[in-house]
Amino acid sequence: MEVGQYEVNGQDLSGRSWMWAVRHDAWVSVIVEFFAAPDDTSSALALQAGPGRAFESLSFGNFDPEEAVVEWECLLVGGSFEELVEAGEPRIVADQDDDGCVVFALSPRLSAALAGAERSELADVAASWAAKRAEDGEVIDVEVADVILGELAALVSGARRQGRSVYCWVA
Repeated sequence: MEVGQYEVNGQDLSGRSWMWAVRHDAWVSVIVEFFAAPDDTSSALALQAGPGRAFESLSFGNFDPEEAVVEWECLLVGGSFEELVEAGEPRIVADQDDDGCVVFALSPRLSAALAGAERSELADVAASWAAKRAEDGEVIDVEVADVILGELAALVSGARRQGRSVYCWVA
């Protein structure tokens, strides 16, 4: 899959705002949608079919967002990956027992850091994240990582101004 190609498993995803591929040992089709919602109860409604048009959202694909948000928080505000995971991050809001879709919340600490980050800081975090993923055998283009973090920071900033939180739906 090339950057800008909007198809996963033969399904046309051209209506989504962004769809990026990350290469790993094998192609994994993962749809990642970050979205703003008023609360956990509202966000949980996205479990079955995603946020759709009910919530402002950003779509990406083919990276592990649960691991990514923990890594981003470590890079932006410090702490260790293990400490954050032991603290229950990311916090699962809704999931399916059969390893289906999941909705999780971005931590308040990560949200505050993203909303307050300067563009140059986000670019540095994107480069560090891409390098970290490369160490683990994933290929994430630094420009793609920069777009993901920049767009997510903008979504978080807007959500915070409206008294909303940001969640992630993974399918």
